[in-house]
Amino acid sequence: MYLVHARLESDEHTEIPAGTVDLLTRSATPDDQLEHVVMHTHGDPGPVLGFFILAQSLEEAEGVAASLCQRVLDENAELHRFRIASCNATAPWSYYERILRMPSPRRRPDE
Repeated sequence: MYLVHARLESDEHTEIPAGTVDLLTRSATPDDQLEHVVMHTHGDPGPVLGFFILAQSLEEAEGVAASLCQRVLDENAELHRFRIASCNATAPWSYYERILRMPSPRRRPDE
């Protein structure tokens, strides 16, 4: 499962409708393999939608999220003012930085 973030923006800087998650969930087809959607209304520069998608690859998950999001934006008049600024998985950089700071399990303490 992949978590893909779609960052939305709007020239009007208005709030995204509260029912957006329901619209996305209802619009998903079985082929989308959408497990869950979350919405963060106060992202920068605008709202962020989190898509939890079962997919064979990251590229596939990102494509499904972008396609589903665009479909819902196009088909719902209350969302026409929004556009996708980016749609991708975000790497957990702080996690990897912690791993890099850890001592190597292959290295002996006297090295």
